[in-house]
Formats: sequence, C-alpha cells, structure tokens
Amino acid sequence: MKEAFPVMRFLSDEDLGVIYAASLRILEGTGMVIKSRRALELLGNAGCAQRDGRIMIPPRLVEWAMEKAPSTVTLHDREGRPSVLLEGRTSYFGTGSDCPNILDHQTGERRPFTKDDVSRGMRVCEALPNIDFVMSMGLISDVPRWSSDRHQFQVMLTWTRKPVVFTAHDLEGCRDIVEMAAMAANGVAHLYRYPQLVLYSEPTSPLVHSEPALDKLLYMASLGLPTVYSPGMMPGATAPVTAAGALALATAEALVGIVLGQLEREGAPFIFGAGISPMDMRTSVCSYASPEFMRNQVGVAEMARYLGLPSWGYAGCSDAKVPDQQAALESGMWAVMTCMMGANLVHDVGYLESGLTGSLEMLVLNDEAIGAARRIAQGIGVDEESLAVEAVHRVGPGGQFLTDEHTLAHFREDWVPGLLDRQNHMAWQASGQKTLRDRAKERVEEILRRDLAPVIPEDVAMEIEGMVKRADGSRMN
Repeated sequence: MKEAFPVMRFLSDEDLGVIYAASLRILEGTGMVIKSRRALELLGNAGCAQRDGRIMIPPRLVEWAMEKAPSTVTLHDREGRPSVLLEGRTSYFGTGSDCPNILDHQTGERRPFTKDDVSRGMRVCEALPNIDFVMSMGLISDVPRWSSDRHQFQVMLTWTRKPVVFTAHDLEGCRDIVEMAAMAANGVAHLYRYPQLVLYSEPTSPLVHSEPALDKLLYMASLGLPTVYSPGMMPGATAPVTAAGALALATAEALVGIVLGQLEREGAPFIFGAGISPMDMRTSVCSYASPEFMRNQVGVAEMARYLGLPSWGYAGCSDAKVPDQQAALESGMWAVMTCMMGANLVHDVGYLESGLTGSLEMLVLNDEAIGAARRIAQGIGVDEESLAVEAVHRVGPGGQFLTDEHTLAHFREDWVPGLLDRQNHMAWQASGQKTLRDRAKERVEEILRRDLAPVIPEDVAMEIEGMVKRADGSRMN
C-alpha cells in the first residue's frame, strides 16, 4: 500500500537557500570566536583567516564539509541491533538531560533530582514503547558536581538497553563516558561498529564556541561517533527576534560543528539542530511551548533536510508547573507538530516549567501522546483493499459493517489508548472518576513495582562503578 504522509512545511527551497546564504555571510563576514586550541589549529590549516579575535570560515570550506558529512545516522541498542535510523522524516523520541528539579509523583513535591530519581526514570523509559532513546532527565544533586555526568551515564547504562544521548562536563568526562559505554558494549570495536551513544554539545550563542564544547565534539569525531552540536538560543535575547534571522544565526553556529568534525575526521556523523525558543518579554522566561518555538523548530527540521543531514528536535515539553491541562495541551501539540515536521532525534519528553522540572507522570502521559501522533502521521493509504468497494457491495443499502470480514481484517489497525479514557460517563464514574494525571501516576507506579534487573553484567557494573568512584575522588586530593 502506498501511503500519503502528512507534511508540514513553512519554507520553500528558495527560502532555505536564502537563509543558508545568510549563514555563510555570517561565517565569512562576521566570524566566530573559537576557544579550542585544537579547533583553531584545524581551521588555520584549512585556510581560515583570523581577524579581531574571530575566525572567518569561507563558503568553500563549508561546502566541502557538507559533501563529507553522512546524510544518515544509525543508532543501535545494547545488543547491537539497529533501533534508531535518522533519515528522512521519521521521528524518534526521548527524554532530556538537565532538569535540576523533579516533581515527585508520590508526594507532589518539587525537589532536586537525585541519583535514585534518574534510576527510576530510566526504568520507566525502558518500559515505554514510544520512548526510543534516553537522556538522563535530571541533573543529579546528591553526588560530587564534577563527576555527576559519569553518575548519570552509569545509571543509563544500568537500567536501559536503548540508545543514549549524553552530556559531559568536559573532555575528560567525555572520554570516561565513552570508555564506560565500550565496557557495556563488549568492547571498543563493537561500540564503534554499532554506535549506541550520541554526544550532545552546544555553542554559546551568539557566535562563541567554548573549549569544552569543541574539544568534546572533536574527540567524538575522531572516533567516528555521532554528535549533536545544537545552539540553544533565545530570539530577542541571544539571537535576532525574527524567525529567519534566528535560523540563519543558528545554522551558522551549527555549521561550525560540521566543519570541525569533518576536518578532524572525514565522514564523522553529525546531527543538525538548534533550539530557537523565544524569551517571553513579560517574564524573561524562555518558553518551551510557545507557538513561536514550535514554528521555529519546523524551520530547523527543514534546514536539516535542505543540508542533507539528520535533525534534532523537541517534543513532550511544557511551560506548566504540573502535569495539568496546560501541560497536556502544550505537549500534545508538540507531539503532533514534531511528527508532521519530520524532526528525527527528538528530546525533552517529560519536561515541565520551561525545562526546570522533570516529571515521570508527564513522561508516561507523553508516551501516550506520541503514540497517537505517530498514528496520525501514518497518513491515509489508498489501494484496492483500503477502498473497500467489495465490502460496500456485500453490506449493501441499510446494512452494517460491524461483522463484515473487511472490518474484522482491519479494525485492529486503529490506535488503542492506554491512558486516555473513552468510556461513557456512567462507566467512568463506576471506575473511580480518575483523571488523566491519576492514570499516569498509576502507570508510573505499576512500572516501578516490576522486578526489573540491571541490564549490564555484574562484573561490568563493578568496573564502571570503579571508574565513577575514581572520578569522584579526582578533585578531593
């Protein structure tokens, strides 16, 4: 059956070409501040000029890098099976990495994330069918700050087989994390052949690229492992307030990552992205669910396709403080928008309070929303079977289709909710009059009651624990 996929598009190829050309003008005319010694060496050897402390990157170098960067990236699960294929318009969903707070699903208390909270979150992620990859969800507060990135990665390795997108404080942390991943993947060679992890790193908008951000990117590129190098900018504050201007700046900043990755190792996998989330001028809060943010991310996904690269996206997040009606409205809009725009690697599922608070209830609620959005994005297939002319002939005038063989053959294709309620009012009352949040909380608790075992062997777990402890003590002597 040939299916017609819904497509959301705001920019023509001509528009995208104009924005891309503007980004090249920024790279060559305005330039970037590059703070990594290794990056400066690579750019200097490639013929980039330096003026007033800025590096000017010529269009020829960008075009060369675009030819070398792969158009697809495949991520694997712990067993080495391909599970996330980043290409075209297919969307894969996962959590975010850096909420300082969690909304405790049992007490309702908003408090700092702990290591146990991240463990519980990963167990829930492992069980949810529409969560395709993981990030750590929260910033762990009850371990040494300088080694918290290793603790977060340790928890992800322990409780989920799904691909991991990780953050690292610095190059040393990035190296430790890759080594930990190799231990869990049965060796370095297996990890390189079947990549299971992606680095998330970002420049400092506008126009600044820090030493840690670039050195981590270059290290991953040297190993042939994928990186998301995504500007996080606020139009009107750290980027132009207009959508086209912000997208041009974001593209220029991301292109620096592409160029440097290919200079370090031709063919290094790269995922194009940017978070262009406006600052609400009334509150100075960076909105995670404004219509402008959603609109801007359509532009990011379209630019990635124009450049022939996989894209980084957002979904399942809200500015609400609890998983209430606002949270459901905003995150549901995100799920549908993201599937329609065709962003590939989509994160921040489960975020509340503009990225300051995580919620397991919000996570399972959005697993449901993503399932529904994916069903919508399948579109409408048209062939002789779906036209059902023979079924119409069989049933005839005044008949019914409920028991017809065509209905029996196809009704299970419809999406079936796990949390949303479709009972009549009397049945809903009889079943306890539960709200969506009530059912989401029950779903979280049901998953956490399961007798789940760690997904790594005990001897590997002990090796990784030793690495984490060494990192803990690295600044105590």
